[in-house]
Amino acid sequence: MRKGRERYISFVALERGVMLRCASWRQLTLRAKIFYLYLKVKYNGQNNGEIQLHFSELADLPDFKSRKAFYGAEKELEAAEWVERTNMGGLYRNPNTYKLTGKYDAML
Repeated sequence: MRKGRERYISFVALERGVMLRCASWRQLTLRAKIFYLYLKVKYNGQNNGEIQLHFSELADLPDFKSRKAFYGAEKELEAAEWVERTNMGGLYRNPNTYKLTGKYDAML
């Protein structure tokens, strides 16, 4: 490693209070929680509203074998107000883009 450069470990922060006491988090399905964590991994502090998550990124996971499961998790998170879709994709292969609302998560 070069002098003067430190290596940082990347992580996804989810407050303990959210996981233990937030009824909205506990009511989400496992698929929706996984979808949210994958979105949060892509959040870098400056790209909220421009986060892209493609079906192919989750297709190798057991709970996401179909597009129906993928979009079901997305709709569940939108209904619970954990995420917002900022751009509707699909036509001409434009991707959906998402915004983490931060309504329940102060670590945003």
